[in-house]
Amino acid sequence: MLSRRLACLGCLGFSFAALLCCANSQAAEKHILFIGRDAVPKGSADPAVLAHLRQLPASVKAVGNPSDYARALTQVCHYDLVVISSTIRSRDFLPGFRDIKVPLLTWENDILDDLRLTGRYKGHDFGEVDAEHYAWLVNAPHPLQGKLTAGEHAIYDRDQTFGWGRPGLGASIIATLPGQPEKAVLFGYERGATMDYDFTAPARRVFVPLGNTSFDKLNAEGLQLFDAAVQWAAAGSHCSSD
Repeated sequence: MLSRRLACLGCLGFSFAALLCCANSQAAEKHILFIGRDAVPKGSADPAVLAHLRQLPASVKAVGNPSDYARALTQVCHYDLVVISSTIRSRDFLPGFRDIKVPLLTWENDILDDLRLTGRYKGHDFGEVDAEHYAWLVNAPHPLQGKLTAGEHAIYDRDQTFGWGRPGLGASIIATLPGQPEKAVLFGYERGATMDYDFTAPARRVFVPLGNTSFDKLNAEGLQLFDAAVQWAAAGSHCSSD
């Protein structure tokens, strides 16, 4: 009789653990809207980014046709995070994305001014480095730092092209180009922080050091930073509650 009761309790315990695991898994899944471009003449790492995001886990809708951007913009409150790839053309960018009350992550340096993440002058407020694979982590422990220590880190094993920006006073600057502290390659804004001039962040905003074809060349530490950026940004979603 005792052994049967113990077996029953063990079964119930297993079932409860399974249900709890399932509930936690469902709670962890985020809904991401990915804005990119389907036809990129010199190639794109967007498929690799999408595959990686779906393993986090996340439910991801990809929009690759510029003619669909306007419709996607009207649906952003269905998502926890909007990701804008560098494969979009700046002429196709819709200024309305600047004001969305949904966290946004991008690696397109040419729209940093449009999003008010930086000032307006290319080459001074934002730009691109042609060949670099190190980043200098400068912040005290911050979720965007991915538990990496301060100092120089190789985020790629070989030199790559990726963007940089000079963010506003309200930014948390996580990493800069080595020897160039004015050029941030990983930074974020909390909701309500001051961005460019007097613009206030409607939700979390993050910039990460990637280019059109560099995502699948990130090493383990680079991926660690990317994942931390996605998780921190998506955790700040509040659009549906406003």
